[in-house]
Amino acid sequence: MKRLKNHILYLMRKIVQGVWESMRQDILKERAGEDMVILLRNWKSRVRRYKIYRAFLSLMLAVSCTALAGMLYYYIDSSIPSTINLRAGEEESFNLGVPARAEIISVSDRGTSNIPPGAVDIDLSRTVTLKAPAQTSYQMQVKLFGLFSFKDVDIHVIEDQELIPVGAPVGIYVKTDGVLVIGTGEFQGSDGASYSPAKYILKSGDYIRRVDGVEVNQKDDFIARVRESGGREMVLTLERDGEQMEVQVTPRQDGSGEYKMGIWVRDNAQGVGTMTYIDSQGNFGALGHGITDVDTSTLMHMEGGTLYQTDIVDIRKGSAGNPGEMTGMIVYSSDHVLGEITDNSIRGIFGVCNSKALDMGVREALPIGLKQEIVLGPAQILCTVDGTPRYYDVEITAVHMDHDNINRGIELLVTDPELLAATGGIVQGMSGSPIIQNGKLIGAVTHVLTNDPTKGYGLCIQSMLNAAEQTLDEAA
Repeated sequence: MKRLKNHILYLMRKIVQGVWESMRQDILKERAGEDMVILLRNWKSRVRRYKIYRAFLSLMLAVSCTALAGMLYYYIDSSIPSTINLRAGEEESFNLGVPARAEIISVSDRGTSNIPPGAVDIDLSRTVTLKAPAQTSYQMQVKLFGLFSFKDVDIHVIEDQELIPVGAPVGIYVKTDGVLVIGTGEFQGSDGASYSPAKYILKSGDYIRRVDGVEVNQKDDFIARVRESGGREMVLTLERDGEQMEVQVTPRQDGSGEYKMGIWVRDNAQGVGTMTYIDSQGNFGALGHGITDVDTSTLMHMEGGTLYQTDIVDIRKGSAGNPGEMTGMIVYSSDHVLGEITDNSIRGIFGVCNSKALDMGVREALPIGLKQEIVLGPAQILCTVDGTPRYYDVEITAVHMDHDNINRGIELLVTDPELLAATGGIVQGMSGSPIIQNGKLIGAVTHVLTNDPTKGYGLCIQSMLNAAEQTLDEAA
């Protein structure tokens, strides 16, 4: 009986052990499955992160390549001038250092080049020497890496000339070609309501040339015509963005019974600048930039203008963030007239001197310096601070060969202690001051760097002369 009992107990233990072992194996298998699932999940997560990282790196690589290509394009484009000036009969050397080749594709007096295509291959990665025997113009096509058309460069062959640097302050008065619209606004009508008849019809920068077919040039004349309209619809002929158009505006009465359109207008502008040069024909160039309307910031369309003698009565020194200013006293009388302003362009104002202005050109005439002849380093500007034009030391810190920097082709730094003590650097009113380097007139001061008045910009003198020549051609 005891044996049987022991045997039964033994069998039961074996059964329990077998069941437990089976359960343990099942648990291990289940845990192994869970571990495998976790491993699979981790692997999928890693693959997903890897794909994200790879996409991000690919995107960054694409952005970097695009940025690099853009920087390379900008560098090459800014290194190749859109216009090159050469003196007739003289060799001029250039070292642009860009991976491009070029060839002459047209000549101004022939229309197209008689040189077979590819016969003259110009490697712009090396120093290039050009020479033309007579005054004419060429067009040179530039190909990037010698394969892709990149840009066309105009080559102007000019006769050498000398200019008298002036550096004297001048008062400027210009009459607009028509009545300039400054802006529109509202006024209260006789019925107490607000009106703005010209809103959405006229806009800042419009030039009103005619009212109901009658030419108008003076602000007072225009205002009088509106006042006398009796509230009838008026037809205005105006110029907008270089195009002429007609619009209809119906004036309304304000609270006092006066008819108005609800616009601000101007018919003239005044200011102080510096005369840059006088040429051998008695023509002058000044400012180095155009006269723009203070409210619309657009180049003013000029009907005519007068240059006046002026005296600097006060100088406000410039500081970081606060550009200084020269204040001049202008006497608008016939005995103070210096000449007639014939053109207002983005490169300066130009006109004809009278005998009084010619007496200001007492300095020796200087040869002009072309852009490729400007070097980094010492130079001088000629300007008037104490009543007499004097030379002050500056340093040329950069020269931009590209044509897009019309008024900022030269960067300069004022280093003269006397000028820094008197003005703090470059101030408003010094625009047009001649820049002299190595005995040549190379440009004119145009702008001051607002955050640092010791730094400024200049315009290359040939750009001013090209604008002046264009003015004479249009007048002829």
